[in-house]
Amino acid sequence: MKYNFLSNTGVLVSELCFGTMTFGGEGYWEAIGTLQQDEGNALVKTAFDSGINFFDTANVYSYGKSETILGQAFKDLGIRRNEVVIATKARGRMDPGANRIGLSRLHIMDSVEESLSRLGTDHIDLFYIHGVDVETSLEETMRGLEDIVRSGKVRYLGVSNHAAWQIMKANGIAEKNGWTKFVACQHYYTIAGRDLERELIPMMKDQNLALMPWSPLAGGFLSGKYTRNNQTSGDNRRDSFDFPPIDKEKAYDIIDEIQPIAAAHGVSVAQIALAWLLHQKAVTSVIIGAKKPDQLKDNIAATSVKLTEADLAKLDEISALKTEYPQWMFERQGRDRLPS
Repeated sequence: MKYNFLSNTGVLVSELCFGTMTFGGEGYWEAIGTLQQDEGNALVKTAFDSGINFFDTANVYSYGKSETILGQAFKDLGIRRNEVVIATKARGRMDPGANRIGLSRLHIMDSVEESLSRLGTDHIDLFYIHGVDVETSLEETMRGLEDIVRSGKVRYLGVSNHAAWQIMKANGIAEKNGWTKFVACQHYYTIAGRDLERELIPMMKDQNLALMPWSPLAGGFLSGKYTRNNQTSGDNRRDSFDFPPIDKEKAYDIIDEIQPIAAAHGVSVAQIALAWLLHQKAVTSVIIGAKKPDQLKDNIAATSVKLTEADLAKLDEISALKTEYPQWMFERQGRDRLPS
């Protein structure tokens, strides 16, 4: 297991982050996973024993139960608080109350207090805003985030599922006011969905923001269970919860290219898909989730897969984005920038 710096914070996080969205199974989240405490303990132990020090959850995952199970797992396993980096999030609706959703200062501060209680800790290492709240100004949100950092209850701030311009605007507001800026981004990124490369990754590289891709296997589509000739797996959440959206025909083409590479390396399709992400310079830590220890161990083994330049070239070519404006203009105008 390798460790990468979380932006310029000096904090080291494992190249894989264990995500706990499969913990709990309450309400809407039942389709993702229904793991309870003993099962959660087994997965947290597997992750920690493999060198993972970075754990991701959110208040909305099973409406707090995921946080509770994760916090209890650390206690049950005797994992010291200073041995792990814990990330959680707020934005989603927690219950029917009028103010139990969004990114107002009120909801942010309430969410942090509740997450701390469920996790059984006195601080959150990395706190993300979990999505866009169109009803709340970014000034209000950034002020609320500054308050929770100054309180000592949150160490670092992250942003998830926002556009590049929104992140730049938010950090601009923070810089103008001397407030804490975002250091990390959690966004959807996979070899089957490279949209992030158009605007977000160039911005992250320019601003030195850490990237933690979520759903690196495209909601299980790249698990190895799906092929053009086998379009249902019978035991994967994609069968009943078809998310995140992908171009499935293109994804099947990618899987067709992955399969011989996986066979040549003697590993699974999932490991190649994860290894491709681990080879991307913009990526800090890839978030993986699991329902079973064997599945988790298979994903963790991706850290040992070393793709050749030829492997990467084939995978990049089959999964490449169609060039859009203004990218094609950048390329055209850049051809004669240097003397020939």
